[in-house]
Amino acid sequence: MDDNDYSAKDIMVLSGPQGVRKRPAMYIGSTGSSGFLHLLYEVLDNAIDEAIAGYAKNVVVRLSKDEDVDVCEISDDGRGIPVDVIPKVGKPALEVILTSLHSGAKFENKAYRVSGGLHGVGLTVVNSLSEYTEVTVKKDGKLYRQRFSRGNVLAPLETLGPVAGSGTTIKFKPDKEIFSARSFDTIELTERLRDLTYLNPGLMIKFVDEREQPPKVVDYFSKNGLEDFLAHIRGDKEAVSNPIYIKKSADTLKVEIILQYINTYSEDILSFVNKIKTAEGGTHVTGFRGALTRAVTNYNQKNKKKGSVELEGDDTREGLVAIISVLMQNPEFEGQTKEKLGNSSIKSFVENAFYQEFSRYLEENPGEAQKILGKIYTAAEARESARRARDLARKKGLFEGAVLPGKLADCTETDPSKCEIFIVEGQSAAGSSKEARDRFYQAILPLRGKVLNVEKATEEKIFANAELHTMVTAFGTGIKDTFNAEGLRYNKIILLTDADVDGSHIRTLLLTFLYRYMKTLIERGHVYIGQPPLYKVVHGREVKYAYSDQQLNEIMKSNGGKAAVQRYKGLGEMNPEQLWETTMDPKNRVLRKISIADAELANTMFTILMGIDVEQRRHFLEDHATEVKFLDI
Repeated sequence: MDDNDYSAKDIMVLSGPQGVRKRPAMYIGSTGSSGFLHLLYEVLDNAIDEAIAGYAKNVVVRLSKDEDVDVCEISDDGRGIPVDVIPKVGKPALEVILTSLHSGAKFENKAYRVSGGLHGVGLTVVNSLSEYTEVTVKKDGKLYRQRFSRGNVLAPLETLGPVAGSGTTIKFKPDKEIFSARSFDTIELTERLRDLTYLNPGLMIKFVDEREQPPKVVDYFSKNGLEDFLAHIRGDKEAVSNPIYIKKSADTLKVEIILQYINTYSEDILSFVNKIKTAEGGTHVTGFRGALTRAVTNYNQKNKKKGSVELEGDDTREGLVAIISVLMQNPEFEGQTKEKLGNSSIKSFVENAFYQEFSRYLEENPGEAQKILGKIYTAAEARESARRARDLARKKGLFEGAVLPGKLADCTETDPSKCEIFIVEGQSAAGSSKEARDRFYQAILPLRGKVLNVEKATEEKIFANAELHTMVTAFGTGIKDTFNAEGLRYNKIILLTDADVDGSHIRTLLLTFLYRYMKTLIERGHVYIGQPPLYKVVHGREVKYAYSDQQLNEIMKSNGGKAAVQRYKGLGEMNPEQLWETTMDPKNRVLRKISIADAELANTMFTILMGIDVEQRRHFLEDHATEVKFLDI
């Protein structure tokens, strides 16, 4: 065929579900585990919209399994999706909503004053990317049901009989022709359900996991909303100030903000729009930060001490925990996955509302104002100390320059897009990995012992830490305000630690550092976790490796239960050939790309498991004891 022969016959028109199935990532971000879970969130968001509108008080999320793929069923006791016929198209509203893009009741702001679903594509996308979808509606005293598959109607709407109450139940099985994932991420999901009850006080969300036997049932409920949310985030950390709650409404806009200063060195700001988490922030967060800086600066000018250091915006947010929840009509999210808010008008609304209320609070509560200013002054002084430490570091060439750390076994390739670096723990693992690697494009950087916990350390200590110096210098990016992602010397940064408790701890510490100080590397998809095998299985002359207990069981079953099994606890236990074959060879290895959600979770887990709140740790261990993968005896 001649490539120049380009005419009308080459144009393909895909309508509705066909287009979604052809380019699913346009609608759900990916066809991996995050996209798989996004289908559930699309259905869940519709149930929560009924709660926001004041019609639903109960939501049930039920997970089960159909063959090897998870199935989700979400019920609410709201008004129920309309089932009457739309005159213009001659079809029931339910059928149109499930099969036609950009259909729904959220465009004119009548049925829903505010909502998370905006584009009218959510349920159509779920239907299009599911092997089957079944919708049951209780409305006007009758029970209705309609079935769909891969965007098409399987059966017309049917009336099953009389029923009490109202509501909607949607059950769907994601299509394994589309998704590489097969199961829903329970940890991320349960965090989302918990957050939603904090944002919707009085709403009961029941989570039923029938994939476990007996089924696991958890009720999520909050009476005090954002106050409970703040207490949860703060955990065992020492408070510097009292919680400050601010609420403001104007026309169709409403903002709720709760904040508190605690005795830490980082900021933790969570933001939501119409109860949907905006992980990347947006204009509402920008407005909040600007107002916070302005209010503190103005108050400080009136009450300034002689010789005090000048304050900067970052100083006002050190040790700050804040939750921002905005309700508004027609929010403009960046993409269907709703990661970031883009409305310019909301910035000025949040900024003005928070500035007025927070300034008033500082004036009316001088004791609390002094506690807050004291924390901010401490941050400013630490910043100045850190600046001096950075200046010293630059002079000594610790973070920048052409001199690479001596312990780095670098690769010979000079094109960063082709290079990768393994961060390994200990000299034993370093020795094996250096021999195992492909020297052309794989670099090895060994770390000694456990790295610094940056969550509980000042910047001065961080800049003085030799192991972190070594790592940052090897990456070539600089750190903090000198960070430049364009200087990155490796396309892949692979954390390779032992498959035991200590290895998990070191990995968590590294993720916390990268999340707090080199977040862009995670956002751009450069950070990975390498997965060494857990078992070596020898059956006669045949050698196989298992990366999980399930895989081990499958291998043993295929061998009739007769095989010698070696449990690997350390990378150093493998010879170089085994390490290359199982963990470093791109043809065979298993790598997990780290997302921002992964890093946030690692940070949260470290606080829970390594903090001083014994009660919080005990509850966590009781709740998750059955999920333990590795246990040292």
